[in-house]
Amino acid sequence: MRNRINGKQLNRKSDHRIAMLRNMASGLFEHGSIETTMPKAKAVQPFVEKIITLAKQGSFHARRQLESKLNDRKIHAWVADPNVPDSRKENPYFELPDADDIKFNRYGEVKKAPRLVQHILANVAPRFADRDGGYTRIIKTGRHRLGDGADLVVLQLVGEEEGSEASSDNVTGRRRQADRRDAFAASLGPVATAEAPAEVEEEAVIEDAPVDEAPAAEDAPADEAPVDEAPAAEEAPAEEASGEAPEGDAEEQSSE
Repeated sequence: MRNRINGKQLNRKSDHRIAMLRNMASGLFEHGSIETTMPKAKAVQPFVEKIITLAKQGSFHARRQLESKLNDRKIHAWVADPNVPDSRKENPYFELPDADDIKFNRYGEVKKAPRLVQHILANVAPRFADRDGGYTRIIKTGRHRLGDGADLVVLQLVGEEEGSEASSDNVTGRRRQADRRDAFAASLGPVATAEAPAEVEEEAVIEDAPVDEAPAAEDAPADEAPVDEAPAAEEAPAEEASGEAPEGDAEEQSSE
């Protein structure tokens, strides 16, 4: 019977289990998030919480206790490693050191780099100065490990997440459908509402233009025709009358 036995064995011996928890906690403090299985994440989470609470004291005694719980190793040496791609040399949780601050000897071993305990005291603990516990969170990714099909989760420090699915690839079908709907509305909605009135106004102007010009073209001849032709018609008989009158007078004078 497992009476008065705290924690999970994780199918490992005690020394192996302690070393595994130390390495997982060190990786979490160095990178800000790690990917592991659910039982391991639940096992290392209280260990990490206690270390952060201890580091918030900031005393010399707290530093010595951290050194007894963790291996004070050199970290962030991969920043100056040319084999690591630049896309992986980014960390949203902490400000990474410059590559010039990390030194290697002629054998490729790390000679100078930031230390883990100092990093916890200087960068990790101040992030949670106003927070009493709950420094980490476990996010289910929905993926499974090849081989045994264990559930994979992400254990990360709180404060830099952007939702319930932060730092994970678990996107449901409903979320993908909603994203496509929002993208479609964003691409067509503003354009349709902005261009439709302009097109309607242009069509209205084009349709109204012939209607306004046609009556003007029709009214112009109607107004001008009587004015131009009537005087011509009136002047013609007047000229004929004036032309016939002298001939009649001439005949009368000749008869006389």
